[in-house]
This record gives sequence, structure tokens and C-alpha cells, in this order.
Amino acid sequence: MRFSFFVGFRYAGAKRRSQLVSFLSGMSVAGLMVGVGLLVAVLSIMNGFDREMRDRILGLVPQAAVFERDGIEDWRAVMKTLMKDSRIAGVAPFVQVDGLASYRNNTAPVLLYGIDPASETNVSRILEYVDEQSLAALDASSENLLLGASLAEKLGVEQGSRLMVVIPDSHGTTSAPHIAYFKVSALIKSNTELDNTLALASLASVATLTGNPSTVTGVRLRLHNIFSAPQTVYENLVKLGPGYYGTNWTRTHGNLYQAIQMSKNLVGLLMSLIVAIAAFNIISTLIMVVVDKQGDIAILRTLGATTKTIMMIFVVQGTSIGLVGTFIGVVFGCGLAFVAQDILQLLEAIFHVQFLKSDVYPLTYLPTEIRLSDIARVAFTALSLSFLATIYPAYRASKVQPAESLRYE
Repeated sequence: MRFSFFVGFRYAGAKRRSQLVSFLSGMSVAGLMVGVGLLVAVLSIMNGFDREMRDRILGLVPQAAVFERDGIEDWRAVMKTLMKDSRIAGVAPFVQVDGLASYRNNTAPVLLYGIDPASETNVSRILEYVDEQSLAALDASSENLLLGASLAEKLGVEQGSRLMVVIPDSHGTTSAPHIAYFKVSALIKSNTELDNTLALASLASVATLTGNPSTVTGVRLRLHNIFSAPQTVYENLVKLGPGYYGTNWTRTHGNLYQAIQMSKNLVGLLMSLIVAIAAFNIISTLIMVVVDKQGDIAILRTLGATTKTIMMIFVVQGTSIGLVGTFIGVVFGCGLAFVAQDILQLLEAIFHVQFLKSDVYPLTYLPTEIRLSDIARVAFTALSLSFLATIYPAYRASKVQPAESLRYE
């Protein structure tokens, strides 16, 4: 075994008599490196989308919510009941209305939330996008409004501008709509699709636009484990009794999460096929090496090397090629994942095009999250394929007949 490893590693690093063999060997390493690197980078980007979906998007919209048919009047009692559940990390009331925001000659749909700044931080990551003074200013004046950055850009609104919000009457189509004027005190820039429609104001100011200022639309929940949302909501609705209903993020954004997971699986499969093709290039390389080294193989056989020893030499040589290609590929993929956003920004600056728009994609940037489990899985797959690719050429090498090979030497 020591002899096989010694000769195998020597063959892997030795210069070839044939330039074609050297070229094919280099291409095998390069192909495996590119395949492994792209697979690691793509999986890291999809992991980043998965993380940002859970952290950013579900950090602003409700992970789960409880409603009552005509609005919740005694919402403080409902919040107290919900907080008895250990799976719930925080609760907060909210009023939600759909309407139109208008500024000068520009109009755009808006999703207006009325929130209680004191309790909103228990369920939302809003303080990551606006400062505490801007959030507290919602209670200081009923005219203050926090507006999504992309929505502000569509309307041509800047911080300090006053815009009009029109809310249709919810009790009948013949009633006049509710109209209110708000002052944009700060912009919310989360770099997600929410920036296109989201607006936040005080609980009381938005409640007056619903025609029933004494009630709230619902109570929002933040959970310790977001994947327990369906079961948690269902069990708490049973506690609250008839008249209450609920929803959770799997209904509102579950399709987006599933799309990310499906894309990750499909892209991972395609990249794995590229790795497999690159790994099986080792077959052609080793076959050429066997032809190139027939004289050496014959000499080793005449010196007493067994067929098993010859096979192990070429298995070691092919596996070492896979090992080098996989290692360089992992390093290349991790480096590519780290600079993916910088490359995107550079391309956008060169071509003056925004590739990721928030009205099409959930995020406007490329997030990345490198997971050791993904690297281990990719490396194991590449090395396994490289090992399998060595078996046939190694078998061919073990069948070389010394007399036939040395006849023409």
C-alpha cells in the first residue's frame, strides 16, 4: 500500500511525455474546480435567500396573526391570552388597510399598517431600518408616516413631504372613501419587495380610517420557531373561542419560501451534474496516462508488482487529481460567494442596469450564507465521483501485458 501511494502520487505530479496527457490532466482539475466552485457559490446564495426571507421579510410582516370578524375590540385581553403560550415570543396589535397613496401627479397602491411603537419592537425588526426617534415619532403626531423607500421613489416623495392616502370604505361601495394626509418622517429601506408597498403610521390614526376607531384589525405574533406557526395559531384559536380566525406566514409567503427551496434543489442538481461530468473527465485522463505509462507498468509487473498494486497506483493518481480539484474548487466557491454582491454591483455600474428589482425579485441584492454542511456534502460527492471514475482506467492498467508492452520499447 505504501508503494502504491508513493508511485501514485509521483505519477500525479510528474511531467508527462505527452503534452496531450498533461493538457487533459490540467483540464480535469480545472473542470472539477469550476464545477465544485460554482456549486458551492450557488448553494451559498440560495442559503442567503432562505435566511433573508426568514429574517428580513418575515421580520416586517406578521409571522402569524389572529383576527376577529368585526375587528378585535378588547385586544389587550387577547394579547394577554396569547402570551401564555411559551411558543410565542411577542405580540402586538395592528390595523391594516389597503389604499392609494398620492403625491402631486403620482399615485401608487399602499399597504398601510397602524402600529403601536411601544409593542411593535416585540414582533418586528423595524429598528434595523429606522431609528428609535422616527419610530417614536409615530405616537408623537398622528400625521407622521414611515414609507417604503421604493414606494417613495415611485411617488417622488422625500423625507418631510406630505402625501395623501385614500382608503375605500369597508362597509359599502357607495360610501365616500376616507382621506388622510401624512408627513413622511422616515424611509424604510429593507432592500426587499416590501419597500414597494409598505407604510407605517400610528395605531390610532389608521384606525380612524377604517370607520371603527375602537377596534384593531388583529394581533400580530412573533414565534420562537417560525415553522410551528400553523399549529400554534390553530391551538390558540381554539382557546380564544368562536369568532376568531388566524393566518400565518406559510399562507402569505409560503409560496415564496417553497420557490426558494425548489430553486435551490434544482440548481443544486444541475450544478451536481456539472461536477459529475468534470469528475468523469478523469476517466479519459487516466486512460491516456495508462497508454503513456505502459512501459513503466510493464517494468513494475516484471519487478513483482501485483495487479492489485497497479490498480491502486492509478486509483491513487486519479483520486489525487479529484482531491486537488475539489480543494481548489471549494476555496474558489467560498471566495466567489463572498464577492458575489460586489460583482453584481460592478456589473450594474458597468451596464447601468439593476438586475434585481424589488418589484420582480424578493430582494435587491445577492445575500450569501456559507454552510459547512453544504461544503462537506459537495466535497464528498466530488471525491466519490472522482474515485469511481478511476476504477475502469485502473482496471485497464492492471491488464497490461509486460511482454507486449516491452516488445517495442
